[in-house]
Amino acid sequence: MASNNTRGANDKVVIALIGAGGRGRSTIINLCKINKGVEIKYICDVNDVKSALAINEVEKQLGYKPLLVRNMKKAFEDSEVDAVWISTPEHWHALSTIWALQAGKHVYVEKNPNISIWEGRKMVEASEKYGKVLQIGFQNRSAPYAFSAREYVKSGQLGKVVHVKSYNMLGGSKWNTRPDAGVPQGLDWDAWIGPAPFRNYNPGVHDMEGRGGWLNFWDFGGGKLSDDGSHVMDLARLVLGDPGHPRSVYCCGGNWAWGSENKETPEFQAITYDFGDFTMTCENGSATNYMIKTPGRIRMSDSEFPDWDQNATRTEIYGTKGVMFLGRHGGGWQVFGNGKEVIAQEYGVFPDDWHQKNFIASIRGLEKPNGDPLQGHLSASLVHLGNIAYRAGNMHLIFDGEKERFTNSDEANQFLKAAYRGHYTIADKV
Repeated sequence: MASNNTRGANDKVVIALIGAGGRGRSTIINLCKINKGVEIKYICDVNDVKSALAINEVEKQLGYKPLLVRNMKKAFEDSEVDAVWISTPEHWHALSTIWALQAGKHVYVEKNPNISIWEGRKMVEASEKYGKVLQIGFQNRSAPYAFSAREYVKSGQLGKVVHVKSYNMLGGSKWNTRPDAGVPQGLDWDAWIGPAPFRNYNPGVHDMEGRGGWLNFWDFGGGKLSDDGSHVMDLARLVLGDPGHPRSVYCCGGNWAWGSENKETPEFQAITYDFGDFTMTCENGSATNYMIKTPGRIRMSDSEFPDWDQNATRTEIYGTKGVMFLGRHGGGWQVFGNGKEVIAQEYGVFPDDWHQKNFIASIRGLEKPNGDPLQGHLSASLVHLGNIAYRAGNMHLIFDGEKERFTNSDEANQFLKAAYRGHYTIADKV
């Protein structure tokens, strides 16, 4: 929601980076380059190697050195900090967002914004209660071509939408487990684990310089579905006019391709959602190396479309008058009729810059955040619903969207809320 005490249009915006990995470093530096009057005061990470990399890169590209803190609450307690940019692993997203909102900070949080449906609802409640800007990092919500695709569907020119297919068919290889090891120097492992159940340090989960394998474990994320599939399904929801929760979900999947041992999240899954008057599917996996994401050149082009047939992250929207092919993070859209006749189309480029500018403009009271917390919650819930159906035994689950509970499986309801540890807890009343 928009803030009730936004900054002036020309005021400096002081920001802190929470999570200094590659995505966090690159985006916060770009944020400062494309928005006037934005300054990074703190770099916060429990990994000293990544913090140092971020500070050095900020100094190299922006000409000054931010302060280093390990504990994010130090940045939250600083009255000079207006906003925080959260780019941690997924299991930290909700808790750090709520802490920041409670401290009176505006928040940008990367996808997937949470690891459970319950967390998503708490984030919505906190954004409403504290009246600060909360921008969810679903960047497609700032893409002009997404808005025009939505208007095309709304106009009725596609006909009645009867089915939607979202693809997240990525390449991959066998993921091998590694033995536990000693905690590396320069890492606060307990803080990195944070709200998740404690486990010994494992280099297969965490990497001091790279991303690590935490997405393979339910305690920390939702696998490929939450990593890239969340973007694809969020864009589909936007173009469809943002429908609410589906009535039911079915998922079938497993580690069939590579047989990776101890990998909790599946290598492949096929999910079906029932929205009442249309169905939606998502094919998600890490086994199809011949499928490719839209190449960077096309993602930044205003004169080319992807090769839709082998595009790994496309959406197909089937209406009674035609089918729309839609690109994620650039690629635009095309509508085809009989004999592959192109009925309508629009090119589109990667919307990161627009989304970042929208966040700062929202803080300054000039716009409303495109990454609306409620819509972010509903899109993230598609990830969780699919994963819960898989975890409950490849089940067909009936979902009460108003109560946000399953009506036919007590086992599935156990996955609606994650376990929390010690002082890393989200309260029922945020």
